[in-house]
Amino acid sequence: MAQTKFGSSAKSRRKRDRKKVEVRKKEFQYQGRTLEDLQKLSIEELLPLLTSRSRRTLKRGLSKDENKLMNDIKTAKQGDLIRTHCRNMIVLPHFVGHNILIHNGKEFERVNIQPQMIGHYLGEFALTRKKVKHTGPGVGATRGSKFMPLK
Repeated sequence: MAQTKFGSSAKSRRKRDRKKVEVRKKEFQYQGRTLEDLQKLSIEELLPLLTSRSRRTLKRGLSKDENKLMNDIKTAKQGDLIRTHCRNMIVLPHFVGHNILIHNGKEFERVNIQPQMIGHYLGEFALTRKKVKHTGPGVGATRGSKFMPLK
């Protein structure tokens, strides 16, 4: 490597310069709008920004359960937990930052709503099926397993 008159090589200077570069966190945008702009919009103004399926669902109007969830979120503080069975509710910008307990059929799963979740359904974040774990046959599982040695 070629040494400069200051005693450091070009490679070490590049390495040092890379460390100095600040990593700026990219600001979230949905359809070219910031989260603050989205939260100021009403549902009618938000509709053109959403996908067609979400737009059609919201145009039909909210059900009784969905209205209750919307009211709960509006009245809740940032740290409160909100329980719901309403898995077909679309995540709106007003939901961001709230902790919602979504029922998966057996229990409530805690979901912290992030800006990237806007436009998706709540049910997408509380899975109803677990991963299958296959193990060896148990005692009495089949006729062939009764002859397996038990340690």
